[in-house]
Amino acid sequence: MLKDFLAVDHLKLSASNTGEKGLESIATRKFDLLILDIMLPGISGLDVLKRIRQKNNIPVIMLTARGDDIDRIIGLEFGADDYLAKPFNPRELVARIKAILRRTNHASSNDRQLSLGGIALNARTRVATVDGTALTLTGTEFEILKFLLEAPGEVVSKEQMSERALGRRLLPYDRSIDTHISNLRGKLERAGSRNDTIQNQRGVGYLLVPGE
Repeated sequence: MLKDFLAVDHLKLSASNTGEKGLESIATRKFDLLILDIMLPGISGLDVLKRIRQKNNIPVIMLTARGDDIDRIIGLEFGADDYLAKPFNPRELVARIKAILRRTNHASSNDRQLSLGGIALNARTRVATVDGTALTLTGTEFEILKFLLEAPGEVVSKEQMSERALGRRLLPYDRSIDTHISNLRGKLERAGSRNDTIQNQRGVGYLLVPGE
């Protein structure tokens, strides 16, 4: 059904009905984006995502059961870029797909380089480093870090981050940006950055502070 619906918007979709077949397709073909259902026969969508993120940074939209916050949080922690709860309006899925693809296509033509302290980011090559150590970031994490680097020392609201990194408004009780920030902090720290590089201004947003 989704394959036929997305074709109306000129989005070509290849469907796999199990996690194993999906992993085989990703290993042998190049895709722009992955729509991944958590509820799959055989290995679960979360297990599929975990395996993908070991070697592939393809953008991922997770499909979850409505109200299943635990699966959504785990999906984001495993590296999903965004999620959509079922049942959903197919037009909303199309909007989120196009937002992520616009972000990816725009990034390919942007050669701006940014740095702060030991953190450096090249928008053209999509490479971010800490003191020369490369970071393995999802597309959403990369966009959040880029946004923070563009406004060093300034508080960036979660609403702004959601519009910039996810291409959508921040919904009430939506913890996706907080989870992406938590993942990004962990990766920065493991690469040698200070643990307070990204600071939280409660009720306002986040800011990036220079290292000593």
